[in-house]
Amino acid sequence: MLTLDHTMMRVEDLETSLDWYRDYLDYEEKGRWEADTFTNVFLGPEDVHDEGALLELTYNHDGRTYTMGDAWGHVAVRVDDVYDAYEELMDAGVEDYRDPDSCGGSYAFVTDPDGHEIEIVERDHGARWSLDHTMLRVEDADAAIGWYTRKLGYEMFRRAEFDDFALYFLKPEGAADEAMSVELTYNYDGRSYEMGDAWGHVAVRTDDLHETWDDLLVRGAEDYRDPESCDDRYAFTKDADGHEVEIVTN
Repeated sequence: MLTLDHTMMRVEDLETSLDWYRDYLDYEEKGRWEADTFTNVFLGPEDVHDEGALLELTYNHDGRTYTMGDAWGHVAVRVDDVYDAYEELMDAGVEDYRDPDSCGGSYAFVTDPDGHEIEIVERDHGARWSLDHTMLRVEDADAAIGWYTRKLGYEMFRRAEFDDFALYFLKPEGAADEAMSVELTYNYDGRSYEMGDAWGHVAVRTDDLHETWDDLLVRGAEDYRDPESCDDRYAFTKDADGHEVEIVTN
């Protein structure tokens, strides 16, 4: 179904980042890839759902720094009560960023050591702190929605339209409630966005990499990094706004 598998973020101090997610969100290491020039670590709650997504932290060994940009917004994590969760994080030493009252009482935000924004949302499903959605800003709502529905076969299951912006949530038809979704944010003022390099990609999972890649090309997806160029382990395309989308096998 091309369920969302993970969201990748780049970090400047791996151990500091790992400690933050372990200490405050109770994440555990689910996998690691050590290469000569970089390290990838996959994290998530102990009881993450089979269709749930993980967080991938990428650390490059050359000590580079990153620019955040604004084309990526945030990842969101699930809790039963946003006030209790935010107070718990504050008591544990997380920096106060956007408390529930400043967000109308329905959500809140903190930032990790690298400045990535993490939204805290109330849900009645999914493991505590599991990934609920990844927010991407888009410049043309129709084109962005069309890309995820036509290329990936996603469906819109929630939308919210306000005076100056709109939010559209999409994931595969039939995906579990616990599966992560993409939140497409469209601002009506016609602004454009900078991609930056602190965020990397979202990844979708498939049983057959090459068949899925061929299907994506037939549907007009960008031929960005094909399976052969990635040692037949994964591949990359880009959505309508240039966000990288990785295809990985189950």
